[in-house]
Amino acid sequence: MPATPQPLQPGDYYFTPEGYMVFTEQYHRRRGSCCGSGCRHCPWKKKKAEKR
Repeated sequence: MPATPQPLQPGDYYFTPEGYMVFTEQYHRRRGSCCGSGCRHCPWKKKKAEKR
Protein backbone atom coordinates (compact mmCIF):
# COMPACT_ATOMS: atom_id res chain seq x y z
CA MET A 1 0.00 0.00 0.00
CA PRO A 2 1.47 3.44 -0.93
CA ALA A 3 2.41 5.78 1.89
CA THR A 4 0.09 8.67 2.66
CA PRO A 5 1.76 12.02 1.85
CA GLN A 6 2.55 14.04 4.96
CA PRO A 7 2.13 17.82 5.08
CA LEU A 8 5.35 19.82 5.21
CA GLN A 9 6.42 21.01 8.64
CA PRO A 10 8.58 23.97 9.70
CA GLY A 11 12.21 23.07 9.03
CA ASP A 12 11.45 20.55 6.26
CA TYR A 13 12.83 22.75 3.49
CA TYR A 14 14.50 26.03 2.57
CA PHE A 15 14.94 28.05 -0.61
CA THR A 16 18.34 28.63 -2.21
CA PRO A 17 19.29 32.11 -3.47
CA GLU A 18 18.43 30.83 -6.95
CA GLY A 19 14.88 30.02 -5.81
CA TYR A 20 15.10 26.22 -5.61
CA MET A 21 13.34 24.42 -2.76
CA VAL A 22 15.69 22.05 -0.91
CA PHE A 23 14.45 19.39 1.50
CA THR A 24 16.36 19.10 4.78
CA GLU A 25 17.57 15.97 6.58
CA GLN A 26 14.60 16.38 8.94
CA TYR A 27 12.22 15.89 6.00
CA HIS A 28 14.10 12.89 4.63
CA ARG A 29 14.20 11.11 7.99
CA ARG A 30 10.46 11.56 8.44
CA ARG A 31 9.91 10.31 4.88
CA GLY A 32 11.72 7.14 5.92
CA SER A 33 13.64 6.02 2.84
CA CYS A 34 15.99 7.12 0.09
CA CYS A 35 14.40 8.02 -3.25
CA GLY A 36 17.69 7.59 -5.14
CA SER A 37 17.69 11.11 -6.59
CA GLY A 38 20.94 12.22 -4.91
CA CYS A 39 19.30 14.77 -2.61
CA ARG A 40 21.63 17.30 -0.99
CA HIS A 41 20.69 16.41 2.61
CA CYS A 42 19.95 12.69 2.25
CA PRO A 43 20.90 10.92 5.49
CA TRP A 44 21.31 7.61 3.62
CA LYS A 45 23.68 8.96 0.95
CA LYS A 46 26.75 8.62 3.21
CA LYS A 47 26.00 4.98 4.03
CA LYS A 48 25.69 4.09 0.34
CA ALA A 49 29.00 5.81 -0.48
CA GLU A 50 30.80 3.82 2.23
CA LYS A 51 29.60 0.48 0.79
CA ARG A 52 31.20 1.08 -2.64
